[in-house]
Amino acid sequence: MFRFGSPHLLYFLLAVPGLIVFYAAVFRWKRKALERFGRLELVGRLAFSASGRAQRWKAALLVTSVFLMVLALARPQIGTRLEEVKREGLDIVVAVDVSRSMLAEDVRPNRLEKAKHELRNLIRQLKGDRVGIVAFAGQAFLQCPLTLDYGAAEMFVDILDPSLIRDQGTAIGDAIRTALKAFDQRERKHKVLILITDGEDHEGGPEEAAKEAARQGVVIYTIGIGDPQGVPVPIIDELGRRVGFKKFLRPDGSEEVVMSKLDEVTLQKIALETGGKYYRATGAEGELGKILDEIAGMEKKELGSIRFTHYEDRYQYVLALALVLLCLEQLIPERRGAFLRRQEPAALTPEAERGTSSR
Repeated sequence: MFRFGSPHLLYFLLAVPGLIVFYAAVFRWKRKALERFGRLELVGRLAFSASGRAQRWKAALLVTSVFLMVLALARPQIGTRLEEVKREGLDIVVAVDVSRSMLAEDVRPNRLEKAKHELRNLIRQLKGDRVGIVAFAGQAFLQCPLTLDYGAAEMFVDILDPSLIRDQGTAIGDAIRTALKAFDQRERKHKVLILITDGEDHEGGPEEAAKEAARQGVVIYTIGIGDPQGVPVPIIDELGRRVGFKKFLRPDGSEEVVMSKLDEVTLQKIALETGGKYYRATGAEGELGKILDEIAGMEKKELGSIRFTHYEDRYQYVLALALVLLCLEQLIPERRGAFLRRQEPAALTPEAERGTSSR
């Protein structure tokens, strides 16, 4: 099998026709210049020192050498070599809260953007681990199944938004159960769930779901985003502008601003139930590094093997041939009989011959 490692460099081959045209024009110009002095056969005999054939050979060798050098630059590759590479890692599912409370701005620019930023950094630091994404609010769904394609996973992160889920709220228990379905049910280890939320569970059952996760061998790490004191939940219009804050109606008919508080207690219980840990999101982003350090010490499994085909470079031979031709071009003399004239005596003129005979 044959291919070029850098095929875009083959465009330099356009210089070869240019060289051919250049030499053709030069030889044509020389021919016309000689024709001015008389017949070419007679002029060729008189111009004993110039060898037109040698000049044409030198030009042909130079053009061929340039052609081969460009081919070598494009890295011709011939043959294949198969190498089996094994990947070892964990199955990691990240459940991200996309409820409207995640639009609270106690974390800049808001909780959801902070979570997405954290998740992108996590994906970029993974090495051999499969990653999946669960989005949840009032209900949960598997947005990205477990994959080794980190680029595709980042694309799913970009579209995380409260508009993805019609039912609002924060169903942490549902998020955990949906994540459990993404794992291989036959295994009881090598599974990690990272839960990123403000912790305000409105549907109930997060601790029961955590117990089920522990029975299936899933370790849950929780990351809490927000302020435990509570902040208003903004209302965002279609243009992304904040037009007010979410309110609820009191029994007496008055309105009160909804305050979203980080529920750290619930997140701590979920993590402890499965042997994981709870971290509070900070601007320093150290919590992700701590989680990665934690899971780095966990036992990993072989997630599959990939056969990579390596093409062997063969540019060395092409380059060597180009250099040989270039050396030959330098060794060919342009003057006719240049080596012989150094050994033969110079011819005598008729006057010199008469002078010699008279002596």
